[in-house]
Amino acid sequence: MNGFPILSVMLLVPALAAVGCLMLDAKGARWLALAATLVDFALGVALWANFDIGGAQWQFVERSAPLFGPFGWSLGIDGFALMLIMLSVFLMPICIGASWESVTSRVPEYMAAFLFTEVLMIGTFAAQDLFLFYVFFEGGLIPMFLIIGIWGGANRVYASYKFFLYTLLGSLLMLIAMLYMVQQAGTSEIPKLLTHDFPRAAQPWLWFAFFASFAVKMPMWPVHTWLPDAHVQAPTAGSVILAGVLLKLGGYGFLRFSVPMFPQASADYTWLILALSAVAVIYTSLVALVQSDMKKLIAYSSVAHMAIVTIGLFAFNRQGIEGAMIVMLSHGLVSGALFLCVGIIYDRLHTREIARYGGLSINMPRYALFFMLFTMASVGLPGTSGFVGEFLSLAGTYQVSTTATLLCTTGIILGAAYMLYLYRRVAFGDLVHDDVRLMPDLSAREFALLAPIAVAVLWMGVYPESFLAPMRGDVKTLVARVERSAPAGDSAPTPGKPALAAAAHAEAH
Repeated sequence: MNGFPILSVMLLVPALAAVGCLMLDAKGARWLALAATLVDFALGVALWANFDIGGAQWQFVERSAPLFGPFGWSLGIDGFALMLIMLSVFLMPICIGASWESVTSRVPEYMAAFLFTEVLMIGTFAAQDLFLFYVFFEGGLIPMFLIIGIWGGANRVYASYKFFLYTLLGSLLMLIAMLYMVQQAGTSEIPKLLTHDFPRAAQPWLWFAFFASFAVKMPMWPVHTWLPDAHVQAPTAGSVILAGVLLKLGGYGFLRFSVPMFPQASADYTWLILALSAVAVIYTSLVALVQSDMKKLIAYSSVAHMAIVTIGLFAFNRQGIEGAMIVMLSHGLVSGALFLCVGIIYDRLHTREIARYGGLSINMPRYALFFMLFTMASVGLPGTSGFVGEFLSLAGTYQVSTTATLLCTTGIILGAAYMLYLYRRVAFGDLVHDDVRLMPDLSAREFALLAPIAVAVLWMGVYPESFLAPMRGDVKTLVARVERSAPAGDSAPTPGKPALAAAAHAEAH
């Protein structure tokens, strides 16, 4: 864009607005936060429109002289980062709108916390310096810790500390690994580290150090237990941004660091990723089936969906990696929308107990229609975003392990079971409770929050090429980097047909 530092501006706008919110009253803070997030969304659209598909891998690069040691201000994006930044700036105005009426205490501080969260999310995806990435990556903990701990539910302090400590401890190991990497490679620039071959003996240690941080962020089983507590206690907008974007930081970390920087170690421990993911899909889906709290059910479903991301990333092939990215984008939209749906009826009845509802399609037909669309997208109905990502991810995993694919595919069946069971109990049946009978349908503000997400979910399901095209060159680069280390698949060839892995290899070349 002719030298315009658009990424720095996208960080500066919400940062300045956050400071401004602290100097305003509640009404002024709401409007300033909404205006700042809409400006950032407009900048994100400009970023996507000017992204050169098929051009240089790193675009919109901004780099200053080193500030101290090798550390410097260094920003730039590829297709992966572009899509995740777009997800962040798309959801953030919706989060501000969702908090418009429900948050009434300390509103300026609340809006400032969300705007700082936006700064740190965009910075994480755009950082091209290892230590700058670490600052943004870990900094995201602080505003979310405050959002849960101050504006959360009755048990908010416990949930916020659990969230903070779980995610912080693993990251200390990652920092030690980063210091070794910079010392060994002589640079902290991520694009150079992506092409550096670290010693074979050091790769497992580095891989596990990063794994300790990213597995908690995803979260992977068994370090997922902070997530249901955090979601249940967080305000509605906090749950939306936590599920929509912050869970994607772990997937982005695996994609950006673990797989391309330590390909041999990634191949050696693919069995571990596949095993943990298979357990996560089955176990958390069964746990979701017996939940009585709507938010907990959706939180456990998030763990299962993130497991589909990890198996795709460690499939070491194009379908798996593209599928993992689409699942991340789809889950960000769909789970965010489901939490909004829960928040809408919670604002009316002040309970998330599934048993307190029933028959909402009678007196809230527009709400029931949106809720049905997002339920179907979560299940993976063809024509919605969920189907595209899950199909690609499982197709890629099938080339590596038929057993893992079989186990993870059960998640689609179990996902249909718990999501349709939830929808039936909430939307259908008779209106047996008088207070439920009096609940009004969607307001104009609530309709305006859900409609854009519905359009995006259908757009991604019907024409996923819009989202795949910017990432295709990066997927090809990543596959070329890791394919020599890829584990041998156990998929047997069909009689008279070439083996899947060989066919995919031939297609890539």
